[in-house]
Amino acid sequence: MRTKVYNKLVRDKIPEIIEASGKTCTCETLRDGQYIEFLNQKLLEEVNEYLESGLVEELADIGEVMHAILDYKGVPLEEFQRIRNAKLQERGGFQKRILLKEVIENE
Repeated sequence: MRTKVYNKLVRDKIPEIIEASGKTCTCETLRDGQYIEFLNQKLLEEVNEYLESGLVEELADIGEVMHAILDYKGVPLEEFQRIRNAKLQERGGFQKRILLKEVIENE
């Protein structure tokens, strides 16, 4: 019998999928402080996976983690979209592909 240790946040149905494959897993439910810590780790993990692969599926995983963080913080998706749109109106998006090279301060 071989054991592989993960100690990472997984999607809700992963334990069922593991059990259905004939394996056994050990899980626990995280407390609030632990949960946000593991969500932040998961966000980093998913961003790195996207950067390595460039796959849209990884962007979907980033979005799922983002939604979980918003839910944890009690921020409705509509509020997040309002904040996003306000920043878009005030500072713009990234469609123009502008690379800021330097800023020269006039004295």
